[in-house]
Amino acid sequence: MSDDAAPLATIELDVEDGVARLTLNRPAAANTINVQLAEDLLAAANRLHDRDDVRVVLLSGRGDRFCAGGDLASFAEAGDDLGEHLERVVASLHPAILRLLVLDAPLIAAVQGSAAGAGFSLACAADLVIAAESARFVLAYSAVGLTPDGSGSWFLPRIVGLGRALDMALTNRVLTAAEAEAWGIVSRVVPDDQLASEAEALALRLAGGPSMTLGRTRRLLHDSYARSLPDQLDEEQRALRAAGDRADGREGIAAFLEKRPPSFEGG
Repeated sequence: MSDDAAPLATIELDVEDGVARLTLNRPAAANTINVQLAEDLLAAANRLHDRDDVRVVLLSGRGDRFCAGGDLASFAEAGDDLGEHLERVVASLHPAILRLLVLDAPLIAAVQGSAAGAGFSLACAADLVIAAESARFVLAYSAVGLTPDGSGSWFLPRIVGLGRALDMALTNRVLTAAEAEAWGIVSRVVPDDQLASEAEALALRLAGGPSMTLGRTRRLLHDSYARSLPDQLDEEQRALRAAGDRADGREGIAAFLEKRPPSFEGG
């Protein structure tokens, strides 16, 4: 078995029908992030980056909770070397997130139980978040004397505004799934027993879409914060030309005019 095919200790990875199902797999530890999980997440992201059959990524957590943040037990074991230990975690966690975000594939997070700390940051980094009604969202870092990681300090102010982000970061305010939806963190809330099926249905729906176009669209939106309006318009022009040159662009228009469902190939 090659290294690329070898099972990962704390991550389940399966790709089928264009959907990459990436599952945090430390249920006994509430899927908290230690060095091993961060390294496995980076390995999984690298494997997805090297494939051409991934059209959507579905991120979830095994067990009752999506991800309860950092593994505080392992952090405590580091003792006086805590700073160095935390740096080891983010040295893999941060590249993993960046790797997932540059894929030509939307990232969906399915959240149950709690999304806390870095788990909350992972949810914020997703393009779409499906949450169970009982899910809760909290930053929680300052409660244990730490600062945010995992991209939360970048995404959260852009999603909810600086004032609300500061409220969550400084007071550790806990949001219900309904509140997170109202604030724009969550795309939709579903009954607990329907989370898996709703997330899977959404993933399959997007996997059947024009994946290259969806990937370019997500990058247009993310990168808009770093561009002036003229530069953004130039990039829109380049992206639109590229979409028009692809088979999926022509197929989408033909299907609309012919009043039939499109058959996208991802090109």
